[in-house]
Amino acid sequence: MADKRAVVLLSGGLDSATTLTIARDEGFRCYALTFSYGQRHKREIEAAGKIANSLGAAKHRIIDIDLAAFGGSALTDSAIDVPKDRIELGYEVRIPPTYVPARNTIFLSYALAWAEVLGAFDIFIGVNSIDYSGYPDCRAEFIAAFERTANLATAAAVGGPDRYQIHTPIIDMTKGEIILAGTKLGVDYSLTHSCYDPDDQGRSCRRCDSCRLRLKGFAEAGLTDPVKYMSDKKAN
Repeated sequence: MADKRAVVLLSGGLDSATTLTIARDEGFRCYALTFSYGQRHKREIEAAGKIANSLGAAKHRIIDIDLAAFGGSALTDSAIDVPKDRIELGYEVRIPPTYVPARNTIFLSYALAWAEVLGAFDIFIGVNSIDYSGYPDCRAEFIAAFERTANLATAAAVGGPDRYQIHTPIIDMTKGEIILAGTKLGVDYSLTHSCYDPDDQGRSCRRCDSCRLRLKGFAEAGLTDPVKYMSDKKAN
């Protein structure tokens, strides 16, 4: 197939940037999809635009939806604090307050709709079940269930021979492995943003779950994280 198309969910973080690069390396013409969903800051949306441009996405769309209208998450409700320095990180006994209710279900539904219009049957999402915060919608069981739903719910799948496939290329990788894979494929991680609670200059906090998992990954990969942190010392 000369024009092998895929919709790639692109948040602006290192996982989704790596996933976009993997999809491109596999020969897909990539259509990147980002959401402005009422999150605490727009830094990751800006990062997604830079990544899509850097990695040659065929098209990049930013969709406005308002999950903040429902709240229920530290990422969409300013009244809920972003947890910092959690001792149970990596040993989850409960789902943290940074979980956004049904977010990946909603995002994948939009991706499916765009894929059907594009005539694409491949959707990539950068979920990870190794170094993550315990979100239920990052598990392989959820992805498999959504893939079944996609093939039952769309005219393209019901009326034709092709079937939708949800690709999760980094789901079983550690953060260090993800970073090494992306580095090999040319990801510029200085363009990415992972922090849940950056300052007004866009510097990462170093203390939220996402920052800590990111820093752990770079340490495991033997590399230096190129993004700026609040606690970084100023050069003389």
